[in-house]
Amino acid sequence: MSSAPTAVAATETRSPSADPGQYRPGRTITDWTPEDPVFWRTTGRKVATRNLWIAVPALLVAFVVWQVWSITATSLKDVGFGFSQSQLFWLTAVPGLTGGTARIFYTFLGPRIGQRRFTALSTLVLVVPLIWLGFAVQDPDTPYTVLVAIAALCGIGGANFSSSLANIGFFYPKQEKGNATGINGGLGNLGVSVVQLLTPILITTSVLALGAGQKKADGSEIYLQNAAFVWVPVLVVLALVAWFGQNDLKVASTPFSRQKIIFKRKHNWLMTWLYVGTFGSFIGFAAALPLLIKTTFPAYSVATYAWMGPALGALARWAGGWIADRLGGARVTILSFVGMAGSIIGVITFLPQGSSEGDFTGFFLCFLAAFFFSGIGNGSTFRQIPVIFRGQHLKGLTEGTPEYAAALKQAEMESGAVTGFTAAIAAYGFFFIPAMFANFAVTSAMWGFVGFYASCVVVAWWFYARKGAEAPS
Repeated sequence: MSSAPTAVAATETRSPSADPGQYRPGRTITDWTPEDPVFWRTTGRKVATRNLWIAVPALLVAFVVWQVWSITATSLKDVGFGFSQSQLFWLTAVPGLTGGTARIFYTFLGPRIGQRRFTALSTLVLVVPLIWLGFAVQDPDTPYTVLVAIAALCGIGGANFSSSLANIGFFYPKQEKGNATGINGGLGNLGVSVVQLLTPILITTSVLALGAGQKKADGSEIYLQNAAFVWVPVLVVLALVAWFGQNDLKVASTPFSRQKIIFKRKHNWLMTWLYVGTFGSFIGFAAALPLLIKTTFPAYSVATYAWMGPALGALARWAGGWIADRLGGARVTILSFVGMAGSIIGVITFLPQGSSEGDFTGFFLCFLAAFFFSGIGNGSTFRQIPVIFRGQHLKGLTEGTPEYAAALKQAEMESGAVTGFTAAIAAYGFFFIPAMFANFAVTSAMWGFVGFYASCVVVAWWFYARKGAEAPS
């Protein structure tokens, strides 16, 4: 009689690795217990790491596709496209509209379909707008509506962020989720800098050109199609690597009928407001800065300066999560908004006004500061979300009880869905910031951002940071 419990215990101990073959690349994993220290040490960490480091370059290049118009638009007038400044800002804004909308669907679809399949398919589909873009920019008579349609399709690349973070989070134990999503999100965000740094180089390289070059007014020749065509084989390779190298997790498959509960959670909407302020600013400024430099300080090179801000913001995202773990997410979030508001006031101070030509050095340094603080806030807000939902669901429960385990699982599911949803809505910053520059004076738009950051400080302090706050985080 006494042997039965021992046998059961032994079976339970062996269960995570009962079928070692399921953890091989390309397989669907049905048994995944990252919170088990033995499983994590012997099997889980290696599998999760492989999936993470395949996801990172795929997400980075998806960001390249999402942001390719931010730098391509700056060269259109040089090669004979007769568009106004407002129309060019709209071309940089449109990918943000489609990217944010697609993120909403990707948030809930990604975990249902699986990391391997969804990464491969969502990466491969980006080949379509790039090929279309490569042909369209070679003809200055291409209608503006066609370019808008291409920009809209390129925006789908931005949606990969939500599905990638939601999927990767399921591979890691709770104490390592933040670091894993920080690496995935931070390096993925670097795609913004990559496209802004490399595109000016690629379009002047005739060796890579497929098709004829375009003449500039000064007689030199550039190859705008390179900005698109060069990434096509990269996307195909990454899609194949994901298909054959990653895994799908059964445990991550949660039906929308269960995930939709987040729309009834107040803190979903409050954290969305805050993340619009941090990531929305980061991605919106990244989209608008190249054209803003070209139109406001035309004597300075877009290629030299535009990539630096997004790079700083992407790297600061890691620092934001790390600092938030030590000081508290809400405090760091407040600090980020105060810093962003001060930085944008500095940008306004150094803009050309009246007879003044402005000060580019001051303008650019203040913009770098705005990117830095937005990156810090990106890390701290993502750290807040799981803390808030764990606190809400586990309040009053005793660890080790069935009720506690069920509440913890619900909290993790909801925090994952909220993370994806907030990222989806915040992506609209990519649309609204360039759109504001297209329709309002730059100074007026900047003061609007400062006012919004002030509202974010109030929300973060009242609900999450003050003594007696409803959900300390």
